Amino acid sequence: MPTDNYGNSYEVTDRGTNSQGNNYDVRDYGSGNANDNTYHYSNQDGSYAYSNPNGSSYYNSGDGYAQYTKSDGSGWTDSGNGKTAK
Repeated sequence: MPTDNYGNSYEVTDRGTNSQGNNYDVRDYGSGNANDNTYHYSNQDGSYAYSNPNGSSYYNSGDGYAQYTKSDGSGWTDSGNGKTAK
């Protein structure tokens, strides 16, 4: 089984290219997590997005904008000038 950057094991349950030409995979971390099915997108425009088993998510536009959202809705955005709390 593959592991993520934090050492968590997962199984890829779906993988492909959507109608916009963006690559994705769906990862199953099992029922012991806040978000047991996560996604990873790598988009044609250079952006990417993913969700984590703890319920958080991350988006990066590929041109200087990033956003991180925790499972409770808090988090930050960064437009290249430093992080701003959500």
